[in-house]
Amino acid sequence: CSILCQSIYNLDALLPPPMHFFVLQILLVAPLCSAMRVAVTGTTGLLGRQITLTLSKKNIKVNALLRHPIDNSVTPSIDKDATSSQVALYLSILPGVTMVAGDATELASCKQLVDNCDAIIAAHGPVKPPPIQSLFRLLPESDPKHSRSVNYVAVQNLIDAVKESTTCKRIVRVTGKGEEPTSFFTVLINMLGNMAKAWNYEGEQLLRSSDVDYTIIRPGVMGRNDIPTNKVRALADDGQDLKVTAVTHSQIAELCCDCLDYPNAAKSTLTAMNVDEGLGEDSYAPLLAKVKADSRDFPSTLLEEHKKGARNGAAILAAFLAVFASLSVAVLKTLSGFISGIFH
Repeated sequence: CSILCQSIYNLDALLPPPMHFFVLQILLVAPLCSAMRVAVTGTTGLLGRQITLTLSKKNIKVNALLRHPIDNSVTPSIDKDATSSQVALYLSILPGVTMVAGDATELASCKQLVDNCDAIIAAHGPVKPPPIQSLFRLLPESDPKHSRSVNYVAVQNLIDAVKESTTCKRIVRVTGKGEEPTSFFTVLINMLGNMAKAWNYEGEQLLRSSDVDYTIIRPGVMGRNDIPTNKVRALADDGQDLKVTAVTHSQIAELCCDCLDYPNAAKSTLTAMNVDEGLGEDSYAPLLAKVKADSRDFPSTLLEEHKKGARNGAAILAAFLAVFASLSVAVLKTLSGFISGIFH
């Protein structure tokens, strides 16, 4: 307190009067940032590790959910090709980070995770299943690894945990575009990912129908780092569409963390893409300042439309494979006859 008072007193000598108010805001807000605690799911994923790192750098305490024990025998790393054990160990030694054992598909774990937290950033997602398993729906929807458990049940668990919490009042959830069940990429991801797109959207609707303050983030295609980053950031609120582009994990991590500072971003659905260099913003701050809460009527459910799209996609794929197999057999027979003719 004495340091804060002395800093305010020194404003007269250091800055012109119009600047006093803004510096005072910084002096008052900075201690609040250090006192904040944020829970994170999907901790060791490519996005989750960047979120945890970003929060720690901002001096924000973190409760990071971890499904497996810390392995102290590995080399700590957050490189793209690092194992989850290496990432977990690296994050566990960051300032202000506390690892919480559990799984988001378990309500008890979620309650423990949000204990004493102010917000939660849900960056978890299902592990990519074997294609055959997903195409033939061999994994039951009740399995903890299924997209329904991860993208829907876990979201409900987080909502229930936040409602019971006396401190945690905000959920930031990272999903993806999913309002076009018949688009090529949506059908493909649903076919090969245990209906991941479908259950992501249903999870979004759980948040919209709850009385919890949420921010849903629909990012572009994450993975590439060799993309322009100078004045490229763009946001659309109310779940409006933007041209799909590549975005970096660090950009979306930045957005997840920054939106916690904007009360106006509560109960909003944000599409986050990049635009041509020079046409966007260097940071999300000016974009978040303009965000408004969701106002349009989102479809209450798109589950059946997603399932129908996946079924039609599977039928088309099966027909293509049948034709390909038939042509392959015909070609082999022709070659066999040709070769036989040569040797006779």
